[in-house]
Amino acid sequence: MLGLITRLQTRVTDLNAFCQDKSGATAIEYGLIAAGIAVAIIAAVFALGDEVKGFFEDIQTQLGAAN
Repeated sequence: MLGLITRLQTRVTDLNAFCQDKSGATAIEYGLIAAGIAVAIIAAVFALGDEVKGFFEDIQTQLGAAN
């Protein structure tokens, strides 16, 4: 009977330690920050994509004319 009580107390202690562990929450927060940054980068690429493409096409045209 004493062994059963000891094992039960150990399980309850382990469960309490698991519930108080906050390291997983920090990883989730970093993941959300990384996802937000990725969304911002993708939005900027789509917003500026045509302008950047035009810029490089102008450079290509000028280099072709200089040659």
